[in-house]
Amino acid sequence: MSDGEQKLVDTQGDYLYAVRDGQVNDGATWKSCRLIITNKRLVLATSGNKQTVPISNVEIEDEPPDIGATAHMTNITPLSVGNNVIFLAAGEGGLEEDVCRAMLHDQIILVKHPAVKGGVVQETDWEKAKFRYVDDTIKMALSDGRLTIDMDNVGNIDTTDTQVRGKERLVVSVEHTEDDISVETYLTGTETHTQALDSLFSTAVEKNEANVDQLDEQESQVLMALYSGVSPFEMSEFVGMPVDDVEEVYQHLLEIGAVDEVRVRTEVELNARGRNMASDAMSDQ
Repeated sequence: MSDGEQKLVDTQGDYLYAVRDGQVNDGATWKSCRLIITNKRLVLATSGNKQTVPISNVEIEDEPPDIGATAHMTNITPLSVGNNVIFLAAGEGGLEEDVCRAMLHDQIILVKHPAVKGGVVQETDWEKAKFRYVDDTIKMALSDGRLTIDMDNVGNIDTTDTQVRGKERLVVSVEHTEDDISVETYLTGTETHTQALDSLFSTAVEKNEANVDQLDEQESQVLMALYSGVSPFEMSEFVGMPVDDVEEVYQHLLEIGAVDEVRVRTEVELNARGRNMASDAMSDQ
């Protein structure tokens, strides 16, 4: 790989050309390949062929064609490359998040942080920052410190057309918590950047909402009690559950990443994801 190139995905997968030269290819069939995604390129390698596409030429296709070869496939990632649309598939998970990471890696975008803090609009200026996404966390250096957005902690997103530095731009607004305070961060860039940002954060919101749906009534009660400051050792009496049942709830919350274990004797404390889930659970009551 070239200097500065970072490999994000290297796996076995399948691909097909759903559209070639602007024409829907309804008779297309899947081809197995070694699938590599870096911040510089997309590589589709078969035993007799190797196709390389600069990642700068790739976009997520919003309106992929419905063709027969997709009927039995799930988690397809449709990519637009010029006049072509390529479908990718790999294992049980989709590749859209990885493609978006590649499209944004080390790219300079415009950031306004915090744009809103505790519900109050802030007098914050737009500034440039280099985008980095590592271990489910976005990290960007700003003039007054480092901005960190834990994707498990993203609550809501929104997109609006706004004047930014004298130019109409699509702005992605991300709601998350920072030091237990709700904040909103605004991000924008080229059309490709904002498309990737929107997709990346939308995926995070869907995952976090799915985690809330995993909770039964007792688990929601325990989560809301933790959110309200109830000690884990007082939980049994507070929610009216046997200690063993509370321990089982803690184990499930640990498994879905809503709490962090403090001591081996299953003392837990709410983390960013758990606070977000508890807030959603309380809103549903």
